[in-house]
Amino acid sequence: MTIATYLTNLIIPLNLCITLVVAGLVLGLFRLRKTGAALMAAGLIWALAWSLPATSLWLGGALEHRYPHLPAAESPTADAIVVLGGNTANGRANWFLPYDRQTAVVRVDTAMELYRAGRAPRVLLSGGALEGDVSEAKGMAYTLRQQGVPDAALILENSSRTTYENAALTEDKLKARGIHTILLVTSSLHMPRAMAAFSKQGVQAIAAPTPPQIVVPEAESRDPFWPWLPNQRAFDASRSIIKEYAGLFVYWLRGWV
Repeated sequence: MTIATYLTNLIIPLNLCITLVVAGLVLGLFRLRKTGAALMAAGLIWALAWSLPATSLWLGGALEHRYPHLPAAESPTADAIVVLGGNTANGRANWFLPYDRQTAVVRVDTAMELYRAGRAPRVLLSGGALEGDVSEAKGMAYTLRQQGVPDAALILENSSRTTYENAALTEDKLKARGIHTILLVTSSLHMPRAMAAFSKQGVQAIAAPTPPQIVVPEAESRDPFWPWLPNQRAFDASRSIIKEYAGLFVYWLRGWV
């Protein structure tokens, strides 16, 4: 388990809440009631804060707005499109609404739009196998082939498992092929860490994020939306925001960004 993964697992709302509540109860048994009560209160407040859509809109929105999404036709041109494997909040188009497969935010779709718009002649797909033998890169390549992208336009990087490895291993393939500028495709939430990692590797990357997901639902949505009312979807998806902040911190400590 990486440091970033351990840190993320430790501080995700439910885990930290349970840990602090249990620690508080144990301290109470040893007559440290005030300290125990403080720990329990901190755990409950941490969980409550992340259950509020307002927290996601504030902290998640701060990351998503760093690199605004542009329609493919308005994006600049580059030598290649680089797509990173992974997803955010299970691909929901909006964090605060039910999952809809028809509107899911899929990174490879953004890459397809850029390719069809003539923004770059080649597509590099980066992502190792999460389980089994089929890498994320191979899975994305299959999708692109089904939509008419020729094999000659595809480059696969099948080994990376982290954003740092995405950048380091991709940089090697770009250099070997004389590719100088890229359109970097990943989720809006993940883009700040991805751009920082690729910049550290010396890659000239232009952000081409998927549409933002942490947005107030349209007024015609069937589900009422209250930013200050605890929301199960916001609570579940908060892990993705915490992962990015923890990842940026750990990457900074290790000199990767």
